[in-house]
Amino acid sequence: MPKIKRSRKPPPEGWELIEPTIDELDAKMREAETDPHEGKRKVEAMWPIFRLHHQKSRYIYDLFYRRKAISRELYEYCLKENIADKNLIAKWKKQGYENLCCLRCIQTRDTNFGTNCICRVPKPKLESGKIVECIHCGCRGCSG
Repeated sequence: MPKIKRSRKPPPEGWELIEPTIDELDAKMREAETDPHEGKRKVEAMWPIFRLHHQKSRYIYDLFYRRKAISRELYEYCLKENIADKNLIAKWKKQGYENLCCLRCIQTRDTNFGTNCICRVPKPKLESGKIVECIHCGCRGCSG
């Protein structure tokens, strides 16, 4: 399988520690992109891709902000090379968005009534026993 093309600049120190996990997530992403989507709704075919994108960005975020296991230089390299989503990480740093699943869930232009997605509604405010699933990414509640 061909390697993902990166910039000519060599990766910073510490890259060899996170590279196996990034490569594994990239392989899962390629697999999710080529999965057959017969029998699924159009939006359901995209859900595994959204989940893997979230997982890869959350991995980089946790390594830098929570565990402090990677350097700022490596973190910025990952953002510059689009290994992690810098806009999603920027939202995770804000209060109330720590568990945000994807950026489409907070964009009001994608909904009928100009509000956030149903997965952003706190669980206690929803009807009990009703399973709520986001139409954008398949999330079942990321408001905390």
